[in-house]
Amino acid sequence: MTTFWIILTACLASAACALVGTYLVLRKQAMLGDAISHAVLPGIAIAFLLTASRNTFPMLLGAGAFGLLTVYLTEKLQERGRLMNDASMGIVFTTLFAIGVIIITLFASSVDLDHECILFGEIAYVPWDIWFFAGMNMGPRPVWILGLVLVINLIFILGCYKELKIYAFDRQLAVSMGIPVAFIHYGLMGTVSFSTIASFESVGAILVVALIVVPPATAYLLTRRLSVMLVLAVAFGVLSSLSGYYLAYITNTSIAGAIAVMAGIFFALALFFSPLDGVFIRRNRKVTLEAPEAVAGMAAGKNREDSIPLT
Repeated sequence: MTTFWIILTACLASAACALVGTYLVLRKQAMLGDAISHAVLPGIAIAFLLTASRNTFPMLLGAGAFGLLTVYLTEKLQERGRLMNDASMGIVFTTLFAIGVIIITLFASSVDLDHECILFGEIAYVPWDIWFFAGMNMGPRPVWILGLVLVINLIFILGCYKELKIYAFDRQLAVSMGIPVAFIHYGLMGTVSFSTIASFESVGAILVVALIVVPPATAYLLTRRLSVMLVLAVAFGVLSSLSGYYLAYITNTSIAGAIAVMAGIFFALALFFSPLDGVFIRRNRKVTLEAPEAVAGMAAGKNREDSIPLT
């Protein structure tokens, strides 16, 4: 039963992150997930300081607020500071992350906050983090949290599918069509924030970035349809979780790390063998295109040679 809960938690985290990560990859904002995963640290620390407990709801509120703050400050720096998006993002998330580290350093002795768990996670402890409701054993708490986040992500994506599709490919077109871009944008960033936060205790703030970016990037290499890309991203996330767990079991190493490694392996396979634009496909296509030209060039050369007068 322990194995079941660990794998289920990993699959829920992978699916939730892959859904929202798909839109980040299409918007060329993949590393925004990394920025949010670090920048929410002060929100988590402040929530612990105010409540002096590991209650999930305050933690989600604090981290979610700082996740949206990260997006807002990044955009404002880009607009008014005339900075590139990556520079703005780097400034905001490193500053907020540093503030979080300082808060933890100053107050960690009085608050039960394990910052290593937040950064690296430990999914092997999930089966023992039980949620009791009305005296009943409801199972591991992370499973319920991640399940709820996954449902929220699905509701948001299905409810705003057309709007998200236009927004992901052409924001200016979405504005001209009267689509509430601000709502779509911050709704998406909110789901990214909550997906990141919910995955903290299972895969950690650092490795959750792999789940947000790598499965959607793998799916992007295999299809040009958004609906198929969403399904493939979730499938690769779940497959990475399953194979990663058994890789960790065989090698006796970190489960979260093994999941990220397997996600990278699947991406490498898609990169080389994708039927759309894989490395080997492009190489064969290039050879195929060059072959007729080479034959034509040889024939033309022979004709020129035949036409040279003998002296």
